[in-house]
Amino acid sequence: MKNILFYTSFILLLFFTTSFSFAQNEEFDPHTWDLESLYPSLEAWDAERNRLLEQINNIESFRGSLGNDAESLYTAMRLVSDIYKEVLRVYSYASMEQDEDLRVTDAQERNQLAEGLFASFNQATAWIDPELIAVGAERINAFVEDNEDLAPFAFMLGNTLRQGEHTLSDETEQALSYFSQSFDAPSNIYSLIANSDIPFPTLTMSNGDEALINSQGYSFWRGSQNRDDRKTAFDAYWGKWAEYNSSVGMVLNSHVQMQVALARTRQYDSVLERELFNDNLPNAVYRTLVEEVNNALPTLHRYFKLRGRMLGVEQMHYYDIYPSLVSLDKVFDIETSKEITLDAMSVLGEDWVSMQRDAIAQRWMHVYPQQGKRSGAYMNGSAYDVHPYLLLNHNDDYDSLSTFAHEWGHAMHTLYAQQAQPFETADYATFTAEIPSTSLELILEQYMVNNAESVEEKLFYLGQGLENMRGTFFRQTMFAEFELALYEAVERGEALSGARITEIYGDILRRYHGHDEGVVLIDDLYTNEWMFVPHFYYNMYVFQYATSLTAGTALYAKIVEEGEAGVENYKNLLRAGGSDYPYDILKAAGVDMATPEPYRAVVARMNAIMDEMEALLDGQAVN
Repeated sequence: MKNILFYTSFILLLFFTTSFSFAQNEEFDPHTWDLESLYPSLEAWDAERNRLLEQINNIESFRGSLGNDAESLYTAMRLVSDIYKEVLRVYSYASMEQDEDLRVTDAQERNQLAEGLFASFNQATAWIDPELIAVGAERINAFVEDNEDLAPFAFMLGNTLRQGEHTLSDETEQALSYFSQSFDAPSNIYSLIANSDIPFPTLTMSNGDEALINSQGYSFWRGSQNRDDRKTAFDAYWGKWAEYNSSVGMVLNSHVQMQVALARTRQYDSVLERELFNDNLPNAVYRTLVEEVNNALPTLHRYFKLRGRMLGVEQMHYYDIYPSLVSLDKVFDIETSKEITLDAMSVLGEDWVSMQRDAIAQRWMHVYPQQGKRSGAYMNGSAYDVHPYLLLNHNDDYDSLSTFAHEWGHAMHTLYAQQAQPFETADYATFTAEIPSTSLELILEQYMVNNAESVEEKLFYLGQGLENMRGTFFRQTMFAEFELALYEAVERGEALSGARITEIYGDILRRYHGHDEGVVLIDDLYTNEWMFVPHFYYNMYVFQYATSLTAGTALYAKIVEEGEAGVENYKNLLRAGGSDYPYDILKAAGVDMATPEPYRAVVARMNAIMDEMEALLDGQAVN
């Protein structure tokens, strides 16, 4: 049951990008999501929450019956699954309503009530895994074979039995379940600090604009073509974060310490072993990724040198890695983003485009930024019987278009999986979750390159592709190395303070960017960057961005090379949902992430793009 009972504050299918927005748009009402599709009113939501609290109490009556016969097992599994499905719906409503305006205390309290509902559910079901394991694989497997009604639960039951050595006694599992909300406290505290509590400064920029340098303002101004402005934004933003170094360090340390303790409680050698084991991922996936990315650092450094050439910067600094290599004077408003995305996705077939067009026409998105709204972007696909929801902060630029395609990749994954799978196997693992989002970005990128109207525009899109690989393949792997270093430090018995965490991050950051070789110089102040990354509270989550981009690149190559067969292969992966282990699902699609080849293909693509860009630049010089 662990694969459906595990709960974190970002619940199941909330996938974030690093896209932030700056401008506000007051005309957002037609582009807000319709939460009434979940519940018609707050009163209806609360009534359902209370009904579920009563239903959860019924689960206890099945204790001791799971090994009686196939019918008893099915009856218990069906009740638990049906309750869980509705608990997800209650939580989705509360979390998304809160994200519309994080300043509203009533919404915060409703979200806490939803978390409390989850905690009650976890407590009421804590006995199930130990009892299933006690019944044993032979008897459980015989029940599944004898009763076809148990088919939707077969994979889940097998996975639970696989985790027997790491499942504790009934009493211990019950005790741990009482702390489920507390386990999320570091993430929740961090979110409040990052999104509402820090008084970020307002500065006057070179054009006279008054700019609030919060996460949105920083993300906007770090991409400025004016070097002084982006250095000013870097210094102000990280200078303010540095004031909170000790407190945020303590919050992250408490999370790391807690996860190490939980891993040891379940008799794992490390947090990494636990996280890989949960999805049955070979250790070679993580190790091969890190090894291949480190071997490819010369390619990353080549990119930084090309960036310096195109920006006219002799010595690259860390604040020089974000501005576009070529200016693009185009507006990608939401309607334009819809049109372009649908046109680009024609390579995936008419059924894809038709489904996506119909979905986009609905009120499934919260599109524009507004005061108090959660920054970034995500897709919530937890309401199985309704539809996916998407939070955007659309700013009418190319990054917003790319984010639009990315989040719709998640939504389409959810739609295909839910069409093909029952609720019990529709939820896909993180390891496959980011594949359609990154592959849709890749499809969009190639479409834009093919349809560019000038050399400058083509260079812009090629540069965006390079930046995507830098930000996802290299940067996320760097984050993964850093995160693992924190866990391993605690596992060795070392202490972590904000200063020590900054030191660890700074060493890795400088190695990746060739600081000692003079490729990109990184000031001490900027080594506080770890403080604004929420993914470090998601337990070895980030490496899967890099593996997903790698897998998405491989699958896109199959689409290009094999045509319709490659497209069907891609859709079959999406339709698989969570019906098998994610590594096996991907391997069945022809991509083995435990081998070096897929990673080397990403590096080869990156070098090929730089070859093309350098040829274009040299051609311009000749002309």
